[in-house]
Amino acid sequence: MASILDKIKKNSTIKDSAVLSESKFFKKKDMIPTSVPIINVALSGRLDGGLTPGITMWAGPSKHFKTAFSLLMAKSYMDKYEDAALLFYDSEFGTPQSYFDTFGIDTKRVVHTPLTDVEQLKFDIMQQLSNVERGDHLIIVIDSIGNLASKKEVEDAMEGKSVADMSRAKQMKSLFRMVTPHLNLKDIPLVVVNHTYMEIGMFPKAIVGGGTGAMYSADNVYILGRQQEKEGTEIIGYNFIINVEKSRYVKEKSKIPVSVSFDGGLSKWSGLLDLALESKHVVKPSNGWYSKCDPETGEVEAKKYRVKETDDKDFWLSILTSKSFYDFVKNKYSIGQGGQMMQEDDLDKALEELEFDE
Repeated sequence: MASILDKIKKNSTIKDSAVLSESKFFKKKDMIPTSVPIINVALSGRLDGGLTPGITMWAGPSKHFKTAFSLLMAKSYMDKYEDAALLFYDSEFGTPQSYFDTFGIDTKRVVHTPLTDVEQLKFDIMQQLSNVERGDHLIIVIDSIGNLASKKEVEDAMEGKSVADMSRAKQMKSLFRMVTPHLNLKDIPLVVVNHTYMEIGMFPKAIVGGGTGAMYSADNVYILGRQQEKEGTEIIGYNFIINVEKSRYVKEKSKIPVSVSFDGGLSKWSGLLDLALESKHVVKPSNGWYSKCDPETGEVEAKKYRVKETDDKDFWLSILTSKSFYDFVKNKYSIGQGGQMMQEDDLDKALEELEFDE
């Protein structure tokens, strides 16, 4: 006699239904490490982690490196899979071919799709996703949804109407609602560039644009902040702060620093020095100097380094391969995978200790 489990499987009208322990959709997700360890930490809470399928959103004001972070992830994905393609939806037209060349992306593997409104994006991306199968290596970048008008907004402008557009948020929510299951079922990463606006109030904070649909559907949402880096009075670059607004893997409200200089671009070793100082893998023997240290024994290496000299592979290799440093970073940023509920014994004990007035 067939068990109830067998009956349910047999009667299901969904072809991919399976016992959870055997389901291909609940196996470990594909994770694409980038070439910048601190970006891996922001994406996954681990130095060796990275980009996963689903929606990852970079949000912030103009000139906050959002497109650059997106292309860095696209490059990493295309490096891992030689047959991978990049579908690049473009509404801002601020990303020339030279920008792709800077990141080493082969533009012959990129499909560039210009956009004028949200509905156009929704129809095209659903057409693309419907014709992609699980196992096809595709990464999608939208640059950006923050600058996309709705079709109604465009039509009203052409007709000389100045009425408020109430359809954009609905269309945006519909877009994310439709693409989310396809992305996860087919293991496709979608990287979205978005804008932010400041909330009105006594203590205004940055709010991600696009309505609630984007926030509900995204696996990861990062809001970027920026500070100038100066030598004297000359601006030589920027220090960006990745604020983890939402994440499946990283503790929310974490702040992760990334350095970008005008001369050298994105620093591969960004953010690591502060972490190593906190973990005691690096110490400051004197003002302006740094030395490597064994945190277990407290033994300090005799060699001293200026801060610029720490921006080097030879300095970081031994630290990055240290299990104690790896564990420190993971414990600091990663969401724990332990039990989500009290054990029964703990629960029973807690209930017994409760006292209520009759």
